[in-house]
Amino acid sequence: MNAKINWPGAVSRAAGQILTVLLWVTCLTLPRPLPAAAQDVLRAGAARIEITPTQPVTMAGYASRTNVSQGVHDQLSARVVAFAHGDRKLVLVSVDSLGFYGGTANPLRQAVLEASRLEPAELFLCAIHTHSAPTLTLDAQKGHPNNVAYTKWLQGRLVEVVRQALDRLAPVQLGVGSGSSPVGVNRREVTQDNAGKSRIVLGRNPWAVTDREVQVLKVARAAGSEPLAVLFAYATHSTSLGPGNYIVSGDVHGLAAQFLENYLGPEVVAPAFAGASGNIDPWVRVLPDFRTNNGWVPEPVLMGTMLGEEVGRVLEKIKSSAMNGPIRSIFKSIELSGKPRGESAASGAGRSTTFNLAVGRVGDVAFVGLGGEVFNELGKAIKSASPFQTTFLMTHCNGAAGYVPTRPSYDEGGYEVQSSSFAPGAGEQLVEEATRMLRELKEAPD
Repeated sequence: MNAKINWPGAVSRAAGQILTVLLWVTCLTLPRPLPAAAQDVLRAGAARIEITPTQPVTMAGYASRTNVSQGVHDQLSARVVAFAHGDRKLVLVSVDSLGFYGGTANPLRQAVLEASRLEPAELFLCAIHTHSAPTLTLDAQKGHPNNVAYTKWLQGRLVEVVRQALDRLAPVQLGVGSGSSPVGVNRREVTQDNAGKSRIVLGRNPWAVTDREVQVLKVARAAGSEPLAVLFAYATHSTSLGPGNYIVSGDVHGLAAQFLENYLGPEVVAPAFAGASGNIDPWVRVLPDFRTNNGWVPEPVLMGTMLGEEVGRVLEKIKSSAMNGPIRSIFKSIELSGKPRGESAASGAGRSTTFNLAVGRVGDVAFVGLGGEVFNELGKAIKSASPFQTTFLMTHCNGAAGYVPTRPSYDEGGYEVQSSSFAPGAGEQLVEEATRMLRELKEAPD
């Protein structure tokens, strides 16, 4: 039976009112394009989220350390500064972690990219390389169950903190500065074996090349000079704590960031990045614990504070200025000359090893994301050849390809050369490709 539906006037008016309300709500919730004036304004947002493990976990960085963690000295965090200009973005993430080993880089990156609708080149996912953080793993067959659970939880935390930073985008001014710190030192110490032959060991070599530059970027609100974020990069391993330590810590970089956030106030986010430090360690390295007896200041805290204070000193001299972009970025997986890990360079003929390389720019400030542990001489070469006024180096970024030594270091030998999957000349290839990509960014039309 077909029923004819009548619409009395009152019902019709009510339906019209409901439809109007629904349309109004829809207009409020749909994303609206930025006004034309806002399209040409550089915006940024910053966020920080805690990522300290709540269960005992295996710790990363030393194969000889097999037991689970026994406590927490200082909280781990993930910190983000996100930039936007028009429809382009650049998101820089600093994670208090060793790095994205064991195939964890792609799943973590993909989760963030999909949730925030970012292009692959718009995300620099970097670790500070602390050796006192959980091992990241998604392999339930090989990894400790607590570490698998932690890595999955971390993935959600990274998605959340990036979302928070992007939600806080607002007009900003930028300023850059440079300082110097003695915290890092070349670790390729020259010794002699029993036969009197020179060999390289991990130690301290103050006479060898070390990049002491402390790079600082101030991100301030456009309406004032107070920072909302202070990004810094410095070349050193965060290995003041060694395999005898079972206490969770951000080590040098993490402690420096914590010092700055405490000093500048809880509203300021201070992302730390490890510069090209494949052959640089802290001045005091691989300690078994945080020594505190009889008023002793623990060296990790001392060195982290020294680094943080240098950032603070540089920050005081920076004058922020308005900047209208542009934002550009490139991400590539490049092939470099390779060799098998643990074998000599000669055995790698014809091999290649993949390395993830990212470059980005915000106005006249450039960023280079290196997916491995690059020797400091190579990092200095990239900074020197860059066409930009300031070029920040960030290692352990978007991947974990291992050590990239300089060509001369292969004749010297040592741990980094032996464990590397790259052959002589790969580092120099990396410098050439990074420089070419930076020039491409510089020459691209706005």
